[in-house]
Amino acid sequence: MRYEFDKTMAAGPIALIGWLGLISLAIITLAGAIVSLFSIVPEGDEDISFIEGFWASLMRTLDSGTMGGDAGWGFRIVMLLVTLAGIFIVSALIGVLSTGLDSKLEELSKGKSKVLENDHTIIFNWSESIYDVIREIVIANESRRKPRIVIMAEMDKLAMEEEIADKIKDLKNTRVICRSGNPTVLFDIGLVSPETCRSVIIMSPETEDADSQVIKTILALVNDPDRRPDPFQIAAELRDAESVDLARVVGGDEVQIVLADDLIARVMVQSTREPGLSAVFVELLDFDGCEIYVVEQPELAGKSFGEAVMAYDTSSLIGVCSADGVVSLNPPSSLPITSQMSMVLIAEDDSTILLDGKATNVAISSDGKGTATPPKSERTLILGWNRRAPIIASELSRYVGPGSLLTIAADVPEIEQAVADIIVESSNLKIELQKVNTGRWADISSLDPLSYDQVLVLAHNDHMSAQAADTRTLVSLLHLRKMKEADDRNISIVSEMVDVRNRTLATVTNVNDFVVSNKLVSLMLAQASENEHLEAIFKDLLDDGGSEISMRPAENYVTLGQDTTYQEVAQAALARGEVAIGHHLVNETDAAGIGPSGIIINPIKSAAVRYNAGDRIIVLAE
Repeated sequence: MRYEFDKTMAAGPIALIGWLGLISLAIITLAGAIVSLFSIVPEGDEDISFIEGFWASLMRTLDSGTMGGDAGWGFRIVMLLVTLAGIFIVSALIGVLSTGLDSKLEELSKGKSKVLENDHTIIFNWSESIYDVIREIVIANESRRKPRIVIMAEMDKLAMEEEIADKIKDLKNTRVICRSGNPTVLFDIGLVSPETCRSVIIMSPETEDADSQVIKTILALVNDPDRRPDPFQIAAELRDAESVDLARVVGGDEVQIVLADDLIARVMVQSTREPGLSAVFVELLDFDGCEIYVVEQPELAGKSFGEAVMAYDTSSLIGVCSADGVVSLNPPSSLPITSQMSMVLIAEDDSTILLDGKATNVAISSDGKGTATPPKSERTLILGWNRRAPIIASELSRYVGPGSLLTIAADVPEIEQAVADIIVESSNLKIELQKVNTGRWADISSLDPLSYDQVLVLAHNDHMSAQAADTRTLVSLLHLRKMKEADDRNISIVSEMVDVRNRTLATVTNVNDFVVSNKLVSLMLAQASENEHLEAIFKDLLDDGGSEISMRPAENYVTLGQDTTYQEVAQAALARGEVAIGHHLVNETDAAGIGPSGIIINPIKSAAVRYNAGDRIIVLAE
């Protein structure tokens, strides 16, 4: 009996309440029976029934003040005993209820309860990029009804909620729900209801085995025995390119991989060759501006790609997607459009994608892709070091000619071995190391940075906190600015920032491009969670073998100083085997006050425009 009692007590507050209820019932029943059987009644009253005696005992158990008006010592003694027992029972009950309530509140504060939502976005893991991801999804959710973002990470639920409230002031119509748990454990994953979600974002956690944890989360989602039959829309962040194949095997077609370090490195290298390019990528990835959509347009069947380009006035057609999901950007203008193809378009919103072009039949004079310019010898300087430096060096070697030099200037631990381990794609690039403090004027000056064709300033975020790394970057940029002001030589400077909030401070350094690494990765993850073809599109854009975004002089397309339309620019680009996606007007001001000004993606084709010296056309070209 004692063992059975111990087992019931282990059940928690509910069992205690049950025992107290049984004890109370026994005492009240006994008192009612005594009063009824032995005719113990207040003075002047007649005999009472068992029911009346039970009721009298119950009232005195619940409220000790009830016996204040009792008369007759026999009745008083019985009711006093009942009242004393009631005081102990009610006190114990209050204690049990209080303890049980505190325990339940503590359990809720730990974020262990199941989320019952539909069509929500799930974010697994926590990193500094999460705030930008949330901001972008909030913008994308403005047109949705009761949108929800559910976050699961190995952090305290209240701590996550406080961080989000502190960093993101306006969530608009989106509600953020946090749960504490391990995103690699099936039971914990089940708490966020993946079976009813719209999309899943798996961020790279800030741990040494980050890629392994991301892949395990993908495995748990895709191979859960109780998973939903419909495919997931998963966007996963990885750091190491060697992890991609394994993630593909695990996730199949349900996962889009954002290779964070590779993405940042490629954008930085291409930005050294095309000043202002980083702003173009941000505009394409930002939900607040124009975005890339893949939509079916059966009305275009039978037309050529060149004719289809001119069939849009408020959108920019940049490629096609086959029925099996293969994306082709900037295909030949003569390519026939079939009903099985989907169109890859840049538009402000999917509701603005209309066949509203002024000319649907255009004569394409050439499908040629132009003459490739032989690569020339270049000198590049990298100030700083992080894990993306070897990828940048490898990517840079694809573009430079024989006799090119890359100088890496840094003073981080074990830098000699790290530089020696760099593997480049071409023998055209030679790498040398200079151990200097990139925060000191004398050390930077000894490198003669203005003698290089381009300078890349990397964040030291592998060895410093985000703010400390950005501070070192700002100091290096200010030294470079002072050197440029004292010399007429002009070089291309591309800088990496970690925290987007520091980008405004960096504008005083007059740098050509800022690549905010966390921001860029966040934008890519948010977009990939909404667009299943985005990985293939950006793989083509960032690969040296496909069509890339280039910024060419406007005089190559139209006559300067004369009123024209962007439609004429689009036609001229098609004749050169290119697709125009926007322009850079040097006299335009940037309302945001950051980055290259005057970059406009997807202008209206029928709108009048006058190009002047220095203006550039943004095109997709090989």
